Amino acid sequence: MGCPFPATICRMLRTLLKSALMIAALVILGFTAQHFGLDQLNERWIDTTVRGRGIEGETLFIAMASFAMAIGLPRQVFAFLGGYAFGFVSGTALALVATVVACMASFYYARVLARDLMKRRFSHRIEQVDRFLGTRPFQMALVIRLLPVGSNLLTNLVAGVSHVAARPFFAGSALGFIPQTLIFALAGSGVAVDPSVRLSLAAVLFVISAWIGARLYRQHRQAAQLEESLR
Repeated sequence: MGCPFPATICRMLRTLLKSALMIAALVILGFTAQHFGLDQLNERWIDTTVRGRGIEGETLFIAMASFAMAIGLPRQVFAFLGGYAFGFVSGTALALVATVVACMASFYYARVLARDLMKRRFSHRIEQVDRFLGTRPFQMALVIRLLPVGSNLLTNLVAGVSHVAARPFFAGSALGFIPQTLIFALAGSGVAVDPSVRLSLAAVLFVISAWIGARLYRQHRQAAQLEESLR
């Protein structure tokens, strides 16, 4: 059903409604963060709340990790905790699910509720993201996630406000999240390997994933330059 008021008033009401929803969402996020004490999400929390509780523990881990990452906590921390709580394989899978859910949540928060605010504050970055992701969103999202640079949360928010298509961005992000999730889940897991060997292997995998990301980025730059020269 359409708005029964004149167009100007309808636009103003929609803006007010979005602003109210954005403020309400921020209040809820702040209350939830304070209530659950996100600074206490550590090995002790895993031992007392998650470990040994089956599906209930796994669901709680995904929910809390997703929420924490959606408001800016590092995804590497929860990959480590996933490995610590559930072992290397299951921990990697659960941490990856939580990371993708957090990516989608912050992306759609920006796209639906915070578009105007983000455009005012990050207009230059939004233009950069549009240029970088616009033509090949899957490949470029993969590159962004493989390279150990930038803010994961800011990337999600700015991408949400940009014109990038959601599905290829999420697919490329999910694939790009895998290497670091594997690395930190391995570091946190209790696999029967000497801790120094685990950490060394994790460091090697980290370097390899960053190298792959850098190679893909250089290939993209070369392809873009070639296309520009042929125009």
